[in-house]
Amino acid sequence: MGKLFEVRWHGRGGQGVWTTSELLARAAINEGKFVQSFPEFGPERMGAPVVAFTRIGDAPIQLHCAVYNPDVVVVLDQTLIKTVPVAQGLGDGGAVVVNSREGPVEIRNAMRLEGGRVWVIPGTDIAIRILGRPIMNTAMLGAAARVLGAVSLESLERVVRERFGSDAAEKNVSVMREAYKEVRSE
Repeated sequence: MGKLFEVRWHGRGGQGVWTTSELLARAAINEGKFVQSFPEFGPERMGAPVVAFTRIGDAPIQLHCAVYNPDVVVVLDQTLIKTVPVAQGLGDGGAVVVNSREGPVEIRNAMRLEGGRVWVIPGTDIAIRILGRPIMNTAMLGAAARVLGAVSLESLERVVRERFGSDAAEKNVSVMREAYKEVRSE
């Protein structure tokens, strides 16, 4: 059985959490991998906490449940680390990627995280500068791709171009590339 990568995405309704999970999965499909991408939400509304999951494997995936022990946790809204147990199930070899201006040590302390590795990216700032709007999901996708290492940036660029119109696609590709380069850890 091949390697299985599991990602859990945390954000708020309207931030594109599920879209981001789906884009990662489509990039993996383009690389010949097996995937799952699905959200977990009920009667959520704009701004309510939302979770999505992505699995990427070299072989067919037999699991059909939420991601309980993620390799990577991606947090699109830093305020969630105070109200949602975003790092639950994360092992010592796992990583948390947080949309934040703060440093990795400050985020680790705020989360009271003992194991794993903490990565940060000011995704909202990058999105505002390039897109002119605080839509940071593609920034978080670029950062997560670098941390996860399961798909290439080129595959992500292709699916973003397929998903969005030409001008929006190129701007989102720029956001993703910058976040891929700028994400930092402890």
